[in-house]
Amino acid sequence: MDNENACMTFGDKPADGILRYSHHAMATVFEVFVYGEDPVYARQAAYEAFQEVDRLEQELSRYIPNSDISCLNALAPSGEMLLGPNAFDCLSLALRYSTETNGAFDVTVGALMNVLLTRDKQLKKPVPEEILQAKARTGMHHLLLNGTEQSVKVLDVVPQVDLGAIGKGYAVDRMIALLKEWDVANVLVHGGTSSVFARGALPGRAGWPVTLSSPGSPDVVLARLDIAEHGLGGSGVKKGRHIIDPRTGTPVPGGRAAWVQAESATCADAISTACMVMAKKEIAQLCETHPQMQVLLVETAEGGREEVSRYGFPSEGDASARLTAKIS
Repeated sequence: MDNENACMTFGDKPADGILRYSHHAMATVFEVFVYGEDPVYARQAAYEAFQEVDRLEQELSRYIPNSDISCLNALAPSGEMLLGPNAFDCLSLALRYSTETNGAFDVTVGALMNVLLTRDKQLKKPVPEEILQAKARTGMHHLLLNGTEQSVKVLDVVPQVDLGAIGKGYAVDRMIALLKEWDVANVLVHGGTSSVFARGALPGRAGWPVTLSSPGSPDVVLARLDIAEHGLGGSGVKKGRHIIDPRTGTPVPGGRAAWVQAESATCADAISTACMVMAKKEIAQLCETHPQMQVLLVETAEGGREEVSRYGFPSEGDASARLTAKIS
């Protein structure tokens, strides 16, 4: 389910009074844009937000020895362990989004990815037995979460958990929560441009302006949004590459991109990832049952032609829709 970033840019042009801070973490660049604050105070707040990302990475990355997720992946069958609050929260949210997408979102797909794909997302040629073994290790049903003890137990099969499809969005939400405690009223935070949350607004706007562009033709604008008090997530896989549908354990060709506007960056991250493998009918049904959610889907058809499907997203040029793009 790993994916590349879809095209997303912030702001139509630089605005006076916007302060910008950057920090490398989670194999990407996080940025904080602040408007209307004292530069010294804003820098201190941004520094604390970046410190929060670093702390989260130490707990959530499967590539860091002794992180909660590394320890979880190393459990023996029927093993159990206590989790830190962030790891437990992430796994609880992952379970929620897995249920809401009927398994299209799944953070336990690591074994399948290792068997089916190379590091650059090209197909391997595993034998059927390898695929069956990896499929048997995939599924949130292999994990039992205990909210009272804040613990997790694996069953007779140990899945390989990778929070990469939700971790950046979760970090962005935590950064926003910290900046809110610092009373930073107008701020946009993103992780790698694919996971975004904004609060407050720029002068004369309904929020923070964000532009979504065609993956194949970045000069083609698909939507302009003013984001306020909501998250935006983007996922994309280039044509010729593949992703894994965790429900079937089979590779799916690339050539898709999706953006999701939702209640949080965590939710937007997870659902945009799920949209990489969900059928259009499934996406439409998800948006019908979650009216606060908006999805923009782009698929590359024969000859490189792009087909755009909108589920609540305004069309480019619809100024009235742009100015009210935040979900209320």
